[in-house]
Amino acid sequence: MKKRALTLFWAVWMICALTGCGEKRPAEPETQVTPPPVEEPEEAPGKEPEPYVPSGTNPLTGEPMEPEYENIRPVAVMLNNLKAAQPQLGVSRADIIYEVSAEGGITRMLAVYQSLEGLGNLGSVRSARSYYLELALGLDALYVHAGGSPGAYRDIPAWGVDNMDGVRGTEDAKIFWRDQERRKTKGYEHSLLTSGEKIAEYLETGRLRTEHREGYVYPQAFVPDGTPAGGAPAEHVNVKFSAYKTGVFDYDAAGGKYLVSQYGEEYVDGGTGEQVAVTNLLVLETGISVISGDTEGRLNVRLTGEGEGTFFCGGRAVPIRWSKADRNSPFVYTLESGQLLALGQGNSYVCILSPKTSQVTFE
Repeated sequence: MKKRALTLFWAVWMICALTGCGEKRPAEPETQVTPPPVEEPEEAPGKEPEPYVPSGTNPLTGEPMEPEYENIRPVAVMLNNLKAAQPQLGVSRADIIYEVSAEGGITRMLAVYQSLEGLGNLGSVRSARSYYLELALGLDALYVHAGGSPGAYRDIPAWGVDNMDGVRGTEDAKIFWRDQERRKTKGYEHSLLTSGEKIAEYLETGRLRTEHREGYVYPQAFVPDGTPAGGAPAEHVNVKFSAYKTGVFDYDAAGGKYLVSQYGEEYVDGGTGEQVAVTNLLVLETGISVISGDTEGRLNVRLTGEGEGTFFCGGRAVPIRWSKADRNSPFVYTLESGQLLALGQGNSYVCILSPKTSQVTFE
């Protein structure tokens, strides 16, 4: 009996030893399996993304621009060009600069902008003359000025010039202000400014037509390189309007533009700090005479009909002819062969002068 009980005891003990007698055995730690690193596939070799280029074209320069600006009317701003009025503001951003003789041997400028976006301040703004009205009308442009000659004030309504006047204007006069620093250092007459932003705000009121009139076409063609084939060397150009004013244009081959100087120093935009540089330089010859009986010596400048001139681009020069059918038509430029002149893509500087009183030299 004892032997049987002992045998039963050892059997139970063996079962407990094998099963832990019902106690929970600690779980074995799970083995962490680290997956092998996954290598990113290499990008297929290719070109860098192309820079964004607007799909429209600036009709005044031939350069790309946003399509919504193509058919809007440009803005033409009258600028004072007396030595005492320097520096001007906004000239380095102009698509076209027209410089024309005025009374007393001085010149004034008409700066033309296809887009007002980001222009900043413009000025100093000066008074109108009838021949500047014709330049604006030829581009179907909106004309910005401060005052005007008796003839200009007669012709503005007679010719239907859409204008913004800083002297006799009402609502439009609000786009102008006197810069106090310029007033102190340069004088009252050289202190009147406007800006691209203020002009744009005024145009949003709908008082003036902002799109080109139906049927208007600016006929100028542009090419990437406007350097005239077979042209004479013209890396240094002097345009002497009078004893008072000479413009100097030095070709910068690295930039592909003429760097402009006047009054014996670089022609610098006081707003941007940049020297004015232009792709195309055109000198147009025409008849200029003093208005009969005008006590101030104001001028008549013939801008319709046709005449001779010189085109400079890429450090070369060729003779050209210009024509303007009427005051509402743009200039048309042709080579001596009669072929239409293609300008280089970029901005233009147009000097209008009389060969009797002015002189152009280049080398």
